[in-house]
Amino acid sequence: MTDIATLMAALAPTEGVNPTHLKGVHVFRGSQYGARGPMCYSQGMLFVGQGKKRLYLDEQTFDYDSHNALVMTVPLPVECETFASPEEPVLVLMVDIDLVQLNHIIRLMDEHNQIPKDLNESRQSGYFVVPTTEEMDCSVFRLLQALQSPLEAKVMGEALVLELLYRLLESPNAAPLYALSLSHTRLSRVEKALSYIHRHYGESVEVDTLAGLVNMSPSAFHRCFKEVTASSPIQYLKKIRLTRAKELLQAQRLKVKDVATQVGYESSAQFSREFKRYFDQSPGDCARQ
Repeated sequence: MTDIATLMAALAPTEGVNPTHLKGVHVFRGSQYGARGPMCYSQGMLFVGQGKKRLYLDEQTFDYDSHNALVMTVPLPVECETFASPEEPVLVLMVDIDLVQLNHIIRLMDEHNQIPKDLNESRQSGYFVVPTTEEMDCSVFRLLQALQSPLEAKVMGEALVLELLYRLLESPNAAPLYALSLSHTRLSRVEKALSYIHRHYGESVEVDTLAGLVNMSPSAFHRCFKEVTASSPIQYLKKIRLTRAKELLQAQRLKVKDVATQVGYESSAQFSREFKRYFDQSPGDCARQ
């Protein structure tokens, strides 16, 4: 193991997502190969200490590993494949993006005339992959060191997360992060609509309502939404509902019809059909796992 992987392993004693002493920071451990399947990635930065993950989004495929960090500028439903084994588990540091922190750094960079001049709108997708640098690795290492201690995490953790975010903003692929902070960009408008969807997915959500929320025409909103998320608004909403339903079935052991209603389906039969099509298993089988 590298030093970074060793520190991640110490913070992730159990399979899956492990909390740390710092809010918004987790470490994932996976000790076996995971076949391609749907899941939802949160808005955040992901740094791999060991192993590899492959994402499938629309017709695109990309990997992130110890040499390439993944940044999700908005929460995105994707398909994921995990390359790991008991001898070499995949280890991933997951750091939520705090928009207050992001805005603070970008405001300081603007004061020092360090905002890139070529923030091409066409590059403002909901994610980007960036090759890790020595500076990024050092920032990750120091953050992982601090997370070993509750006191150090409390004293230094937030500053180290700020440093890590700054290192990403220095990368040539970081245009989407800047766009997220600027109110007039397509990405920031879509992000506002996505926040609304995640708060209200159990209710009736209309595309016209979302478009009006961000001051766009329905046609322009639909086009921009697809560019950022690789899904239409209705497809995105459906994936979020089904992902949340899977969490409820596995964690709370609720009845299928109750879960269907809770995530916004009027028909439990339609819910069951779409759930099986998306996850390749019935809601009942999922609940029994």
